[in-house]
Amino acid sequence: MRYDMLLRGGSAVLPGLGPTTCEIAVKDGRIAAILARGAAAEAEEVWNVSGLVTMPGAVDVHLHLGHGKDISRPRVPGDAAQESAAAAAGGITCFIPYLMATDPFEDFWHEVIAVTEAGSRIDFGYHPIISTEAQLAGIRRYVEEFGAPSFKIFMNNRGGEGKRLGLPDIDDGFLLRLCETVAAHGGMVCPHPETIELAWVRRKQIMAQDPEGKGGLASWNASRPPFVEADAVQRAALVAKEAGAPLYIVHTSSAEALDAAKRGRLAGGKVWVETCPHYLTHDVSWEGGVTGKINPPLREASDREALWRGLFDGSIDTVATDHVHRDLSGKEGGIWAASPGCPGMETMLPVLLSEGHMKRGLSLARIVELVSTNPAKAMGLHRKGAIAPGMDADFAIVDPGRRWTVTRDGVLSSAGYSIYEGWTLTGQVVHTIVRGRAVMRDGALDDTAVGSGRYVPRSLL
Repeated sequence: MRYDMLLRGGSAVLPGLGPTTCEIAVKDGRIAAILARGAAAEAEEVWNVSGLVTMPGAVDVHLHLGHGKDISRPRVPGDAAQESAAAAAGGITCFIPYLMATDPFEDFWHEVIAVTEAGSRIDFGYHPIISTEAQLAGIRRYVEEFGAPSFKIFMNNRGGEGKRLGLPDIDDGFLLRLCETVAAHGGMVCPHPETIELAWVRRKQIMAQDPEGKGGLASWNASRPPFVEADAVQRAALVAKEAGAPLYIVHTSSAEALDAAKRGRLAGGKVWVETCPHYLTHDVSWEGGVTGKINPPLREASDREALWRGLFDGSIDTVATDHVHRDLSGKEGGIWAASPGCPGMETMLPVLLSEGHMKRGLSLARIVELVSTNPAKAMGLHRKGAIAPGMDADFAIVDPGRRWTVTRDGVLSSAGYSIYEGWTLTGQVVHTIVRGRAVMRDGALDDTAVGSGRYVPRSLL
């Protein structure tokens, strides 16, 4: 057989084996064979990847893809083109943004898919955010017809809290009915876990002490402390277990929330746990101040260390970005007025290589589990997340020893900044390949790849 592509001379992180010297053959967008070093093979395109490590492309299952300051959905192909460029630069070959609206998703689903396909350089899915009765009634269709079986719910949207995002109030009864409906149709619930009534009390207390927000990130953390997150995690786990629904806990930021998720597992619930790079690297002492306003907040250094332990001991399943591409103008007005969130797709994998692998000894095999294999498994992407015959030929080819510095000028996201500016990282993505097509080669994006990404229907069954 003459292959379409052959990766020669490097090593690859293979399932159950870790980094292994081998050659990878690609045909028709899929991995055709894993060959021994130097095996006789012919291909239309032969890549010399000596000294590099081929990892399965990262799968970012938590981000917000919007238009300008609106993070609800992309409106023009350029939205997807720019943010997927940032993703490709970070070795992400598939992402699943959250889709936010009050209208039934069937009213505009195909339009969103068409806009995203026209711009995206990488493959993608979508998670609907369920907030209304009409959306709840559409769950079966979203799972079976649209291939979108994962559903976010903002547990904190009460008492007008959701107005900032244009979403209505809900309650725990709505959460229970969502879990029951999802369980009946083979889906999964992804709650944003905060008990807002508790946060209101703390916010009032902290704002009385610090009305001008001079305490910065420490005040923001104190206004939405870890127990607010942990209480919602334990409540969501109990409700989901009662309904028989799997649960995917997003952006775990604290030791308390992680412990609550672990208790939910011990009680018999199917609970996936995600964290984000910023909770692994930043805390309330960060000198960037209001730029680091995120929800849930950046926590204490002790929380950061607890999350690293969770990566090592397996209690955390996935790492995703919670990428928000609003620009820095959204951070104006001080800690109480600034919008929460930060970009992160360009740096997720490099941060884990640098801060995890090089500094802490987190294995490359474990990093692959966290950013590729487990996210793909959790979200029903059956041809993503591993380097094996028959899988999509999605690769992040990295130089684990290359040192580089994050600069604002180098940021590709429309956010235009990074919380890692000035950091020197060890480990960089050199090439990114999606279904056998190079979208980035030698660190340079191929703009002919705009619009080559495809919507991937998913199934958890």
